[in-house]
Amino acid sequence: MKLDAKIPSGPLAEKWDKHKFEMKLVNPANKRKYKAIVVGSGLAGGAAAASLAELGYQVSCFCYQDSPRRAHSIAAQGGINASKNYQNDGDSVYRLFYGTIKGGDFRSREANTYRLAEVSAEIIDQCVAQGVPFAREDGGLLDNRSFGGAQVSRTFYARGQTGQQLLLGAYSALSRQIGKGAVKMYSRMEMLDLVVVDDRARGIVVRDMVTGEISSHAADAVILATGGYGNVFYLSTNATGCNVTATYRAHKKGAYFANPCYTQIHPTCIPLSGDYQSKLTLMSESLRNDGRIWVPKKRGDDRPAAQIPEDERDYYLERKYPSFGNLAPRDISSRSAKEACDDGRGVGETKVGVYLDFADAIKRLGKDTISERYGNLFDMYNRITGEDPYTVPMRIYPASHYTMGGLWVDYNLESTVPGLFVLGEANFSDHGANRLGASALMQGLADGYFVIPYTIGNFYARSGVSEVTTEHAEFKKVEADVNERMNKFLSIKGNRTPDSFHRELGKVMWENCGMGRNEAGLKKALELIPKIREEFWTNLKVLGKNEELNQSLELAGRVADFLEFAEMMCHDALDRDESCGAHFREEHQTEEGEAVRNDADYLYVSAWEYTGAGQKPNLHKEPLVFENVELATRSYK
Repeated sequence: MKLDAKIPSGPLAEKWDKHKFEMKLVNPANKRKYKAIVVGSGLAGGAAAASLAELGYQVSCFCYQDSPRRAHSIAAQGGINASKNYQNDGDSVYRLFYGTIKGGDFRSREANTYRLAEVSAEIIDQCVAQGVPFAREDGGLLDNRSFGGAQVSRTFYARGQTGQQLLLGAYSALSRQIGKGAVKMYSRMEMLDLVVVDDRARGIVVRDMVTGEISSHAADAVILATGGYGNVFYLSTNATGCNVTATYRAHKKGAYFANPCYTQIHPTCIPLSGDYQSKLTLMSESLRNDGRIWVPKKRGDDRPAAQIPEDERDYYLERKYPSFGNLAPRDISSRSAKEACDDGRGVGETKVGVYLDFADAIKRLGKDTISERYGNLFDMYNRITGEDPYTVPMRIYPASHYTMGGLWVDYNLESTVPGLFVLGEANFSDHGANRLGASALMQGLADGYFVIPYTIGNFYARSGVSEVTTEHAEFKKVEADVNERMNKFLSIKGNRTPDSFHRELGKVMWENCGMGRNEAGLKKALELIPKIREEFWTNLKVLGKNEELNQSLELAGRVADFLEFAEMMCHDALDRDESCGAHFREEHQTEEGEAVRNDADYLYVSAWEYTGAGQKPNLHKEPLVFENVELATRSYK
């Protein structure tokens, strides 16, 4: 299959408007004839379901949480970007576009990234109209703060709970449509497979997580908005329920998976405290506006932070990247923290951590101002660690956070399976090899509110109403396959829990395909993962039965998918023999430890085609063409 991104012709700034005009439309009376399934109810999925229902389509929305309000988008803290230039500091649509392209180390598609920047301003107006309580200045105008990778203040925020407030806005819009009967909401339902009929996505098979009932649902199009795969590392900032199952099952049905090796490590997380921790906690990147990051200059310095004088501290980001300082992009900041700890200058009992110090900011601005900006984050840190960040520095260390890779989509957000659309973190399209802070919420809402309502209408108008129902033989076959898989998990009756396999896989991935990768480590992982997978299918222990609430069974299915997906991720990292953004191949770095790209050989999107479990997937390449941005060595010095 040749990859066709369907990028409109014409000048960059006119592509989206041109494309919207050239699309076929569905008239209002006909919209009610079309059905859409939305899987996921976070910012992307909730916004899409609400928007499509508002337009008149029949919408069914599925989530595995007990309520759409529990989607993981609620955990986002720091803010959402938009190019409104409220601070009059030189921001513009083009500057946001360029910063995103540069932040992704020139590995994203120009047209999609520009559209994201273009619609960003509309998102803020939409959310304000919904009542999202963004922070405001004394005069009542919306406030902005800066974020990593940018030299302008374009981030709108609601203290340290921006994701929660934005999700409540989308949830209110979704609830309105549920109340009108325009959206059928299915909570506690996990998508376990995609149904493809005549090479077109026609529906999904789900499991009721309370009763265990397997059921099918048909539609004219399927939208996946199921987030990323960061939990492949086991420990991450993601909720423990976040998984790759929906996108990976779609991949096995023909949807190409793009750039799986692009995984972001967030620099500002609370360090690991013990061997049996199940997840890590994010401290918002917004803290880097006022917090200064440092380690002792001397190796093995065990003195409390207050006893280490200024001239014996290394504010390494300010030293290495004077133009951006503590607001250097996430990938660079994460590697710098690892470098300091590997050098023996880490802090805390484990020595795997660095300081994030607010003493100067409190002295300059006062405790009340810092509390007003970050109070809930300080309280959360205090509850988890027992330390007061108003009086002692926070301790932070990088952790798996966001995944730039995802299912390949074209400009319309349609995958290689016709009728299957993918939104938000579940697709690959906008960020390249690294995501700048406050851009995830921007992409999720852009896709859900302002892109998919146009592009899915174009699909419906061109393809017509589907006559396929759940009585079709393919639905029955997929249901049988899902039931067989559930029974297989329950019948193995081995000695190891799904969680133990997940933890083992996560350790292999973190050590060999984490912040730093090299050829030897990736080949080692590709030897170890099949062995873990083989034992999984012979020594797995799942108690209980399918016809009940069974979280061990749920986890078994997710771990099984991670065990296959992880192998593809390592193949991608091994194939991409360059360093770019968050993909840091240790063989390709400068003397100062900066990434070295290879534009001559790797200026493309890697889109992988499924060929079978344990088989190396086929690689398809979408060349990246830069007509508006000059390729350059990324520098934040």
